[in-house]
Amino acid sequence: MSHTIRDKDKLIARVRRLKGQFEGIERALEAERPCGEILRQLASARGAMTGLTAEVMEDHLREHVLHAETEADRQQGGEELIEVIRTYMK
Repeated sequence: MSHTIRDKDKLIARVRRLKGQFEGIERALEAERPCGEILRQLASARGAMTGLTAEVMEDHLREHVLHAETEADRQQGGEELIEVIRTYMK
């Protein structure tokens, strides 16, 4: 069973919190809140997104590279992670 399936409830809860943060940013913009407040909310949402990304990357590395069943699976898992890191670093 894949780590995203095994940890589905926990990951969905984090995504829902992120969704709530973005809705809060939208409400702040609509209410014409001060830019400092909006920047703090944006920084908080970015931190939450980074944390979620790091968690899924770590789990991917552990399951699909470190503990892969075959060398082909390990190679594929590594290549997928490289691709994601390149996209993430842009």
